[in-house]
Amino acid sequence: MNLQFALKQTLTSLGIALVIFSCTTDDIAPSVSLTSDSSNLSEANGILTLTVSLNAAATEQLLIPFIISGTATANNDFTLSANAITINPGNNSGNITITALQDTDVEGEETILISLGSVNNALVLSNTQLTIALQDDDSDSDGDGVLDANDDCPNDVGDPSNNGCPFLGFLINEVNYDPEAGLAGDANGDGTRDANEDEFIEFYNSGPELDLSGYTISDASAVRHTFPAGTIIPVNGVLVVFGGGTPTGDFGGALVQTASEGQINMSNGGDLVTLRDASGAEVLTFDINPLSGNPNESYTRSPDLTGNFVQHASVDAANGALFSPGTRLDGSSL
Repeated sequence: MNLQFALKQTLTSLGIALVIFSCTTDDIAPSVSLTSDSSNLSEANGILTLTVSLNAAATEQLLIPFIISGTATANNDFTLSANAITINPGNNSGNITITALQDTDVEGEETILISLGSVNNALVLSNTQLTIALQDDDSDSDGDGVLDANDDCPNDVGDPSNNGCPFLGFLINEVNYDPEAGLAGDANGDGTRDANEDEFIEFYNSGPELDLSGYTISDASAVRHTFPAGTIIPVNGVLVVFGGGTPTGDFGGALVQTASEGQINMSNGGDLVTLRDASGAEVLTFDINPLSGNPNESYTRSPDLTGNFVQHASVDAANGALFSPGTRLDGSSL
């Protein structure tokens, strides 16, 4: 009798143990995680994908809702491909897309906050939330009335008629007074290096349109070039004056002339180049004296148009080039 009672007690205990084991393995709900393929969404028709993942395959269809908040507004700033994410049996993930809506309102950067709602038969962690930055392409960072998307100078207050850039006036952007020896110094591209002919001065006109007819370029000794009648520099136009030769190339579309007196004759040891208008009034000067006596390359502004004069090849953007008449340091259009 005692043996039967003991066996009954043993089986009962074993049955309880089996029940406990079943509960700890089969009845635990899978956990849910939320990810996005980007944390930024461009207003210019940007699209990103939200993905909900399980740590095990779903045994039944799960419909996972989410909660949207933040400063951006659904159906005004963006749309959702669905209002919940579905994970089908046998799968461990599902996704939807968020698509930005283009507008012309200056709103600055807005946010989309996404968190998951409660889900039957799945465990959602309380800290599951994503923050998406909706980037406004209609922002006007410098407040000049030109949207950043259309502003060539988005961080500098400029003129709408000049694509948002300030008018810099008429300036010298690059000067080559000491051409490198050999063909490496053939700045005018005519196939021959000449110490005088390959000298050049690059002018830039940010606007308004300028008539240079009768203007002159002089060094410290004499007039070296008189601009012929009809020399018109448009807004954002470039003009390059070489010492001589037969300039060959497109030079970034710049207007190209050669010195009317056959040379510019800029002295390496120190010289003062002066541009005067038709009445003789001084317009621009370029002082060679504080610069290197033999740079074997041009001096150029870095950054182009606004920076100080430096030796051309010393700037990384030049990629070793010794000059760039008519273009930026990197060879692109001014």
